[in-house]
Amino acid sequence: MSKHIPVLLNEVLNFLDPSDGKIYFDGTFGGGGYSRAILKKANCSVVACDRDELVIPIAEKLQKEFPSRFSFFHSKFSGIKKILAQQNIKKLDGIVLDLGLSNFQLEDESRGFSFNAKGNLDMTMGLCDDTAMNVICRCSEEQLANIIYFFGEERFSRRIARTIKKNLHDIKTAEDLANTIRSCVRRKGKIDQATKTFQALRIFVNRELEELKIILQESMELLNSGGKIVVVSFHSLEDRIVKSFFRECGYQKEVFQVITKKPIVPSEEEIKNNPKSRSAKLRCLLRL
Repeated sequence: MSKHIPVLLNEVLNFLDPSDGKIYFDGTFGGGGYSRAILKKANCSVVACDRDELVIPIAEKLQKEFPSRFSFFHSKFSGIKKILAQQNIKKLDGIVLDLGLSNFQLEDESRGFSFNAKGNLDMTMGLCDDTAMNVICRCSEEQLANIIYFFGEERFSRRIARTIKKNLHDIKTAEDLANTIRSCVRRKGKIDQATKTFQALRIFVNRELEELKIILQESMELLNSGGKIVVVSFHSLEDRIVKSFFRECGYQKEVFQVITKKPIVPSEEEIKNNPKSRSAKLRCLLRL
């Protein structure tokens, strides 16, 4: 299992500006990169969660390292209020979310996130009620086309849905699905023909956009004065939601201030060292 490299880590720390005695929430613990960096930067506390049980051993290790300052919950971040209630925490000084897939998830053959995965066509991040295989089997051709179009912004959605349904009996793994999509789509450029469809199925299965909307709404009640929410997104659908939500909050000029008028993106050096960071966009909102 390769190490997960936290994206825009220095920028996240600069915006959050961790201080002694403050409490921060890491809603996407993953490999623990953000949580560890925050804990090392100041004598503060971090409450973290992740929906993926694969990261529990990493969280337990960090718990032993910072026993009085770090706590972890196996939960979706939309459950932020329940998590904080269990800790008897009413307000936070900062919230950070990295909405991308971790290396652990991409490399787990049983998940089916990677185009080359030979395991089940799953695509679940954890705590899910559905799988990608169930979706392509259960949905009609029209329903599948709509999912691929709306969540993947794929202009060949109808052709892809028709081909998937026609060849359903031959699709058992992520690799099978990717090859089926490639057989009917010819597109120039570096992006794989299957990318947008995989994105669409993953977002739909994990209800990612609904989860994001919930925590954005919840977080506004939970931030202390001077508290910030920092969100790192990786595709236009997520970034659009964050941008729009922050802009709406920014209209309440006595309460909120949008810190990032334009999104912060990785440097050329970071992209070179971590190619998966290339599509990342960071946005930050301050509660006054």
